[in-house]
Amino acid sequence: MTQPVTKPGAVSRFFSLLKQSLGGENIDFTTGSIRRAVLLLAIPMMLEMMMESVFALVDLYFVGHLENSSYAVQTVGLTESVLTILYSIAMGMSMAATAMVARRVGEKDNASAAKAGMQAVLIAMGVNVLLAIPGFIFATDLLVAMGSSQESAEYGTPFMRIMLGSTFIIMLLFLFNGIFRGAGNAAIAMKSLWIANIFNIILCPLFVLGWGPVPAFGLTGAAIATTIGRTMGVLYQAWNLFNGKGILKVLASYFIPDWEQIRSLIKIALPGVLQFLIGSCSWIFLAELVATTGGDEGSAGYQSALRIMMFFMLPAWGMSGAAATLVGQNLGAKQEGRAERSVWVTVKFAITYMAVITCITLLAADWLMWFFTNDARVHNIAVKAIRILSLGYIFYGIGMVMLNAFNGSGDTKTPTWVNFFGFWLLQIPLAYLLVKVFKMGPTGVFIAIPAAETCMSLASFILFRRGRWKKVAV
Repeated sequence: MTQPVTKPGAVSRFFSLLKQSLGGENIDFTTGSIRRAVLLLAIPMMLEMMMESVFALVDLYFVGHLENSSYAVQTVGLTESVLTILYSIAMGMSMAATAMVARRVGEKDNASAAKAGMQAVLIAMGVNVLLAIPGFIFATDLLVAMGSSQESAEYGTPFMRIMLGSTFIIMLLFLFNGIFRGAGNAAIAMKSLWIANIFNIILCPLFVLGWGPVPAFGLTGAAIATTIGRTMGVLYQAWNLFNGKGILKVLASYFIPDWEQIRSLIKIALPGVLQFLIGSCSWIFLAELVATTGGDEGSAGYQSALRIMMFFMLPAWGMSGAAATLVGQNLGAKQEGRAERSVWVTVKFAITYMAVITCITLLAADWLMWFFTNDARVHNIAVKAIRILSLGYIFYGIGMVMLNAFNGSGDTKTPTWVNFFGFWLLQIPLAYLLVKVFKMGPTGVFIAIPAAETCMSLASFILFRRGRWKKVAV
């Protein structure tokens, strides 16, 4: 008598999926269950992005308890705002690498995928040289230009110089992870951020507060710890990329400039860089607006709120990365319908996640901010900012998935236009109007952010439904 076949329970299936997603296996995402494919990619990508956000939170926690905490917190926040320009370039290049690598992998042309990734590295490193040197030299001037007082700027200059002087590490961290995501191996991208954060979490209290033979560097120590942590993450990425065991086999000849491929990458990357630069410049303008109307405490409160917001938002960005990979690979495999269905499945997961996060931030804002600052005024401003910003979280999630789906297809122009209208023609004017004309101070900035993001998400939804992204050649 044959025994009935029993299906594994939900808990067993979940842990099996979790194990596979974190294992770094080479999986064909152009076949099988779309829901499973989304989860296999989204889980490590969400954890990767959560780890990226931990960098700023760890720094924020330790520097927020220094003697000059308002100066220190403001410096960390303003430096991150400046670094968003670099992040924009790194993410634009990373998005181009992801799109091209994913398309070639979908076509089963792994050699061309590996070569495209290395050509992207050449471009990124050339651009980085033009940014790191002036950033290091003019660190104090940059802080003052963004609204910091002269005293606060001089206090934070060593921190900013170390962070801006080590931008090539940040560039490689983003770009290598973009290559791994395009190849469908999000687990390695995730583990690199784990390694980087473990080192940062261990070293940050040592260098900031001092311990035993290690002197206390204060705010500067946070920059030293973060840079060392990111360097360790890049070394792990490089070992996995060049050891020849993955689907991408890198040869020395792939580092010889291929001008035709470089032009193709730049064609995709330029709108990608521009779309992130548009957003970054908007955030810098808003940071300056808050600093000039709310003072050092207002700026510190706003920057603290943004760090909490990004901690919760970056996992959703990681989830949207799953949509980018699936769109790219399935378009490469000539499966347009599967590419579109992958996006809708990802949207459902994003809505669920952001709904939960909205409840958490609305209810726990007060407690969260006491954890990161002991300054009552900074705390109160931050709590108000978090609660207003969280009202648009669900729309943020939808918009991120849609925009990354465009990017994954190689259509980086559509997100650029959405960002241009949303940030520069809506968010900045609205914030200025509320702050300057209606005299709402920093609160006007807090309101403008979810208002603009919601409109951008609706526009992205409409444009995605039109389907022009399916016809983009990469």
